[in-house]
Amino acid sequence: MPRYRIGIDVGGTHTDMVLLESGDAGSGWRIAKVPSTPQNPALAVLAGVQQFIEEGLAPGDIEFFSHGTTATTNALLEMRGAKIGVLMNAHMRGILEVQSQARDGWPPFDHIFRKPEPLARPAFVREIAGRIDYSGAEIEPLDEATVLEAALSLAARGATSFAICFLFSFMNGAHEARAADIIREAVPGAFVSCSSHVLPRIREWPRYSTTMLNAYLGPVLANYCADMSVGLDNTGVSTRQRFIMQSNGGVMPLVANAETHAVRTLLSGPAAGVGCASYLLAQQQGWRNLVTMDIGGTSADIAFIEGGEPVEQSEFMIDGRIVGVPAFDISTVAAGGGSIAWINDGGMLEVGPQSAGADPGPVCYGRGGTQPAVTDANVVRGALNPDFFLGGKSSLDADAAHKAIEENIAASMGGDAITAASGIVRIVNARITDAIRVEAAKKGIDLSGHTLVPFGGAGPVHAAQVAEDLGMPRVLVPLNPGAFSALGLLCTDVRHDYLRSEMAALAGLDPAHAESCFAALEAAARDEVEGEGLSAGAIHFSREFDLRYEGQGYELRVSLDGLSIPLDVPALAQVADRFHDLHTEIHGHAARDAVIEVVSYRLRASVPMPKAASGNASAANAAGEAKAVGMRSLTLGPGRVLDAAIWRREELASGWMARGPAIIEQPDATTIVPDGWSVRCDDHLNLVLERAAQ
Repeated sequence: MPRYRIGIDVGGTHTDMVLLESGDAGSGWRIAKVPSTPQNPALAVLAGVQQFIEEGLAPGDIEFFSHGTTATTNALLEMRGAKIGVLMNAHMRGILEVQSQARDGWPPFDHIFRKPEPLARPAFVREIAGRIDYSGAEIEPLDEATVLEAALSLAARGATSFAICFLFSFMNGAHEARAADIIREAVPGAFVSCSSHVLPRIREWPRYSTTMLNAYLGPVLANYCADMSVGLDNTGVSTRQRFIMQSNGGVMPLVANAETHAVRTLLSGPAAGVGCASYLLAQQQGWRNLVTMDIGGTSADIAFIEGGEPVEQSEFMIDGRIVGVPAFDISTVAAGGGSIAWINDGGMLEVGPQSAGADPGPVCYGRGGTQPAVTDANVVRGALNPDFFLGGKSSLDADAAHKAIEENIAASMGGDAITAASGIVRIVNARITDAIRVEAAKKGIDLSGHTLVPFGGAGPVHAAQVAEDLGMPRVLVPLNPGAFSALGLLCTDVRHDYLRSEMAALAGLDPAHAESCFAALEAAARDEVEGEGLSAGAIHFSREFDLRYEGQGYELRVSLDGLSIPLDVPALAQVADRFHDLHTEIHGHAARDAVIEVVSYRLRASVPMPKAASGNASAANAAGEAKAVGMRSLTLGPGRVLDAAIWRREELASGWMARGPAIIEQPDATTIVPDGWSVRCDDHLNLVLERAAQ
């Protein structure tokens, strides 16, 4: 009997699904889309599974289920997390106001800057006597009576989740652990997040911020996962291989410890597509340097792949809040298919950040939307075929889109609807272009040597014009761009990150002590993996040091891959050389005579999962030479109104070539090939668009 694996990506407008027969070579993917259900995203996921079941799939044949979600992200952005209580050391509550003394992630000269709304109001913060010093020694015992009183009084005020943030808990978490026990005994069912578990590293504010976010989002994730598990059980899906995507590009079991892992899902949604590009396109097919552009219904997510590996960050910002866990370096722009176009008080055209989302969606969806969105503009300018939406399973109301743009935009600008639609798209493209250019400059990346990879339902529509504006010579559209992120959930491993801060000079570090620190992290990883029902014997460990020159206020992550295990003195000398070289690469100089400090030990534990394979030419449609199915007027900008040939992607085999202007349609996306560009179908059935030499 065939067995199947399913990947599901929950987007702002649509929920995308990929069904793959286990062991398939990559050509037999079944794709489906259903409208997202923002009020309860699990409903759309379950509806997608049910759709496959109604098409003949036996639920018991699903042996692997994995999905990416925006549940925690949306809960944070909409400020609908749990009501949390915070326990801190006596006289330290000012940290919540002072934070890092900087406008983290915000323009430094913004005169209307406001800090994000606090996750816990002052009335929900309690100071607790007791102190651990910088070495981990107890210098004042924990006041357990105050902890008990705080737990009871905060619960009486409505707190259901608690964040415990004590100084130097990364060196000794005993006080936090005891406080957590008291809270759990006093408030049965309460969620408790300890900073020594969530983020055991130096620097109070990143640690406290991350812990409070975890407490705020933990109940949200737990309830979401519980709903999902019950729903899967009710549909007859019996497999225990159920996973959810994390920000670091790996998955974790669906029913995991939300008390320590919730904050690791904040970039769950966009991470899957980046991981898919890295695994399938870079590592399997050889496209080593990529810029990914995931345009969905609400936003465009930008990421970079260098040498086959996604660029990562040790901490990131979301909604003005610092999150200190490893994640793919993804930048989000409010520029999606549902982004609403409007005229500001100055009479100027703007697009977003408001989005029509899934309900009611763009005007052309016919679900009650009245404000024109980017998708409406693409219909009006001829980029999208209103009769071939979702492969013809649905249709778009082109007349309603035209009327909405004419009345809301064109009338105010003194032009026609097509010109206004072209302007809407131009603004979206410019916003995405600027984001890519800025992020590339920050990372020192030369875009002329990279390939743009668009995916998401709207990515291939905009890609060539974005690449043209950036001076990028090439665009690669994967086989199923609209479901690329869903496919990414079948291209990754279970992955957990562990961290321990302990400062010491690298030159005087005892290799045996360093080895014991990593061994302790590995033991914790084995315990967690076994607790998740996975085989600890299959774990692959990857070690890193956080290093800095003495006196610096930031660290660099230095990989220990390839060094001898157990660590010895020569291995640590090689670590020093790697740090000097990395510092030179990033900052342009190294201080080879300066003291190098070890700040933290990092460990990544990966458990391999079966992965989708890359398609190849043998999977191509064998119906013979493809023929254009028609022509359509396409507006690419002022004075660029062209007659474009229309092609069906399922008819394109390896080696097929054409010149723009062209429109390539498929059920999950549409690819636009402008004039001055050519397109070919490669051996993996990717569309490769190339710009003519200027």
